Amino acid sequence: MTREVKSVAVLGGGTMGLGIAAASADAGADVLLLDVTMEAAEASLDRMKNIRPPAFEDPASADRIKLGSFQDDLALIADYDWICEAIIENLETKRDLFAKLEPLRRDGSVVSTNTSGIPLKDISEGMPERLRKDIVVTHFFNPVKIMRLMELIPGADTTEDVTTALADFCANKLGKGVVYAKDTVNFIGNRIGCFFMLSGLHKARAALHAGMPMEKVDALLSRPVGLPPTGLYGLIDLIGLDIMDLVGKNLEVNLPAGDVGLGFTKFPPEEQAMLERGQLGRKAKGGFYRLNIAEDGTKSKEIFDLTSQSWRPQEAVELTAEQQNTETVFFADHAEGQLVWDVMGGTLLYAADLVPEIADDVVNIDRAMRWGFGWGKGPFELLDQLNPTKVIAKLEADGKELPAMLKVLKDAGAESFYRNEGAEYLTLSGTWEAVPAE
Repeated sequence: MTREVKSVAVLGGGTMGLGIAAASADAGADVLLLDVTMEAAEASLDRMKNIRPPAFEDPASADRIKLGSFQDDLALIADYDWICEAIIENLETKRDLFAKLEPLRRDGSVVSTNTSGIPLKDISEGMPERLRKDIVVTHFFNPVKIMRLMELIPGADTTEDVTTALADFCANKLGKGVVYAKDTVNFIGNRIGCFFMLSGLHKARAALHAGMPMEKVDALLSRPVGLPPTGLYGLIDLIGLDIMDLVGKNLEVNLPAGDVGLGFTKFPPEEQAMLERGQLGRKAKGGFYRLNIAEDGTKSKEIFDLTSQSWRPQEAVELTAEQQNTETVFFADHAEGQLVWDVMGGTLLYAADLVPEIADDVVNIDRAMRWGFGWGKGPFELLDQLNPTKVIAKLEADGKELPAMLKVLKDAGAESFYRNEGAEYLTLSGTWEAVPAE
C-alpha cells in the first residue's frame, strides 16, 4: 500500500497540538483540531491567531482548520489521512483515547502519538493489530514552528509505508529534520540531552566545592564544547527543574539495567531543595539565575550560589585560550579540563555506547542533537574533531572500557566516524555507507 498525507486530525489543543495543527495548515493540509470541548478548541484556535510571534506563516491558513470536541466529533477522523494524538503525557489517558478512535478511523489512515518519552510498545500493547501496524511516535520538539527536529519512531509491528508517508510529509511539507529512533525511553535527543544535564549537576558539584564558580561551569560547557550559551545551569533554568524531575523519574523506571544514566536520575541535595521550594527556573522568575529590575528600570542578574546557598551578583568569566579551544580543553590537565572531560566527555562516551540501542547509526544521533538541542556538532562529529584515536588512548590509559562505537572504530582500523568530507559514515558493522541527504 502506498500512503500519502494530505489531511491531518490533531487530537489535543495544548501547546504541542497547536504547533502541529498550525504547521500542517501552513503546509496546505486540511486540519481537524479536536479538544475536550468545542469551547476549548475555539480558545486554542484563538491562541494560535493571537500569540506573538504568530503561529501561522499565512493568516489565511487558519481557515483550513476545522474544530470539534472529543465527545461529539471524534468520528470526523474518518475523513483524515493522519491522526496525530497530542494530549497529556499520561499512558492510560493516551490508551483510552486510542481505544475510542481505532474503530472510527478508515483503512489506510496513519496514526501517531506525540510523546517525549513514553515507549510506543506501552501505548499500543494489547491494541488491535490494525492499529499496531499503522501507529508510530512523532516526537516534535517545542516550539514546533521553530525547532527543526522531529523524531520518528516505529513500533515492532509498524509497516514501512506508514513510516515513509509520515517522514515524507514532515520533511517535505512541514520542513522538519526527520531522524529515525528506536522505541526506547526518551528516544534520541532527550536520552542524550537529559543525561548531559542530570549527570552534569552531579559531576559539576565536586568542581563547585573545590572553588569553581557556577558561571565558569556554564562558560566551559557552552561555546568551548560547541553548545549554546546557556551551558548547564542556564539550560535547566530554561526547561525547569520540575520537568527535569519528571524526566529523572521516568528514566529511573525505564532505563535498562546497567545503564550508566541510572546513577543520575535523582537531583543532588542542593537542587532537590530548590525544587521543593519552587525555585524552578525562568517560569518561576528564578532558578539558578534570576533577573532583577529596579524601580528605575535598571537590570541586574544574580546567580543562586549552590555552595553558599544564597543569591549573589553574577560575575563575568574569562577563559584562557586553552580553555576556549575544543581540541585542548577536553584533554587539559587542570580543573577546567577535568570538568569538561567528566561532563561533556562523559556525554559523548554515553552516546557512543547507545548504537544500536536508540538508533541504528551515528548519523541519526548527530542530527538529533544538532537539530533538537542546538549542538554545533553531534556527538560523533565532535569526537571526530577531538580525534577518536586520542580519546581511545586516554580511555585505555585510564583502564576504561571502550564504548561500543569507539570499539567498532578501533577494530575497523578507522580514524574517524565520517570520511570523504562527511559524505560517508562508519556503520556498526565497521563498513562505510553514504550519509543520507538531510
